[in-house]
Parts: sequence; C-alpha cells; structure tokens
Amino acid sequence: MLSDRREPAYPERVPDDLLTVRVAELYYEDGRTQDEIGAQLGITRWKVGRLLTRARQDGIVRIEIVHPRARRLPLERALRERYGLADAVVVPRSDSPEELRATVAHAAADLLTALRPVPDVLGVSWGRTLSDVADALPQGWSRGVRVVQVNGGVTLNQRAGTAAATAARIAEKAAGQAVLLPSPAILERIETKRAIEADRTVAEVLRLAASASVVLFSAGAADADSVHVSSGYLTAADVDELVRKGAVGDVLGRYLDADGNPVDPELDGRTVGVGLDALRSVPTSVFVVAGEAKHPVARAVVASGLATVIVTDEGTANALVEEQ
Repeated sequence: MLSDRREPAYPERVPDDLLTVRVAELYYEDGRTQDEIGAQLGITRWKVGRLLTRARQDGIVRIEIVHPRARRLPLERALRERYGLADAVVVPRSDSPEELRATVAHAAADLLTALRPVPDVLGVSWGRTLSDVADALPQGWSRGVRVVQVNGGVTLNQRAGTAAATAARIAEKAAGQAVLLPSPAILERIETKRAIEADRTVAEVLRLAASASVVLFSAGAADADSVHVSSGYLTAADVDELVRKGAVGDVLGRYLDADGNPVDPELDGRTVGVGLDALRSVPTSVFVVAGEAKHPVARAVVASGLATVIVTDEGTANALVEEQ
C-alpha cells in the first residue's frame, strides 16, 4: 500500500538538481508512477517527466541493459558517423571468447533475417565466424534466396569447416539454392587460377557472385590461427612473411594492409574469387567480426570502405571509435 504521507512542495525551496534526484529515487527505486510522484511532491506530472529526462541526460540516472543480446546504441551511432557506414550492430562484451563469437553470430543472423528488401542473391565468404552465423540463422529466415560463394574454399582438410557447407546451410534454412564455387581458395600457380576461372561453370559462379546485392563476410587475423593455415593453404611461416610485408589480416582470402590494399600482389593473383575492389562496389556488404585479435583487420575494413554494415562486439567497437 502507498503511504498517504505528503512531502512539502519542492519547487520554491529546493534546487532543481535535488528535486531531480528525489524524482528519480521515487520513480526508479520506489516504483512510483509519475502521477503519484507529482501528487507527493506538489508538482505536475509533466514536470516529473521533464525531470526524469534531465536525470538521464545529466548522468544522475544511468540505465544499462544487461541481456547478452542487447545492443550498444551510442557505439553504433559513433561507428556510423565516424566511418560513414549505413548501419552498425554492437553487442555487449564477454569474458568468454566462445560466448562473444556466438553472440555476434546471433546478431548477424538477426540482421540478415530483418534485411529488406530480401536479397535475391546473397554472397557469402567462409570460415569459423560465417559457420557460426549459418548455425545461428533460424529455419525459414527467408525464402528462395540464392546463396553464392564469393571466394574459393575447397579445403585440403576438413578441420576449419568448408565454404560449401556454410553456403548450403544458409540456403537450406531459406528454402533457397546454394551456388558453390568449386575451387580452392589459393592456388599454387597463377596459370592454374586463370584456367580455373576461365572454365564455364566457374565463370558463371563468379559472375553471379559479382551480381550479389548483399555480401556477408568476415575477416581473419594474420597469425598462425588463420583458417588458411588450418586448411592447409598457407604455413605459419607464410603468414609471418605476410605480416612482415604489412598484413593485418585477410578478407575473402586476400591479405591486406592497414589501408585495405593487398600486401602481396603475387599471392593475390593466385586467390580465387571476388576481389577487394569488387567488394567495395557491393550495395550492402555486411562485415561480421569479433575479438581483440581482429581489431587491426577490422579497422582496415571499415576505414577503407570494404563494408557498409558492421556487426561486432563492444570491445572492437570501442577500439574503432577511439582510434586516432
């Protein structure tokens, strides 16, 4: 039962900041309605509402949504403004790398499900992050979408999860069609790459990939944990050499520097799939990235215009916003 006690009218006797604190206490801690607070303090409910707004604006009250699927809206706005992005999705930080990656993957799945208009052709890259997104997508997330690989991904072993499996899973959940690129990501000889891309079937897949209105991709860190090392395309020593040349990570299998340019033209020439310049021309390119190890490559991606949308975690977003 509410108390019948009435406090003295505040406006003429108490500074506005103390009145604001009292209103906030009654509303947030005592659970009173704005009408009840107005009656108790001898002010109108409209003034109660203004004081509650002021309490939030002045930092007297700070509201934090703690659900792991919540979004950090001020950081999203800061990312959009700083990098000219069409959209940004930022989820809370986590002490568990596995939980963090799963939360970001679910956020990317939510964004993909909500995209309007629904893409007729969705381009997808591959790797651990994209595999997580495929797992997070709900059955029936869309209908009739053609999901096409944008870069080669026939692996030399199955430890990293294949590009074909990722594309097929995303398409199956949308009652769509998976269009697969039957080629390794990186070939040993540029002549072999040219011959493969000249094949009619491969050329048609690449043409379709280039026409995608939406591309969903991630990035790899330039270290021994790279999916290209676990897949057998490169050795740890190869990656060390790429780092020496300035590599901060890879996008679509192409190792790039802090300015978003390929660090090794010869290696880039042996990489099968959509190139970086083509990625920059895609109407909607959704970049999914999580974790401190990927901060350098995340910065290169957004700063060089490779993405129009980013889905990431709070720690990565802070690092991007605070970068001078």
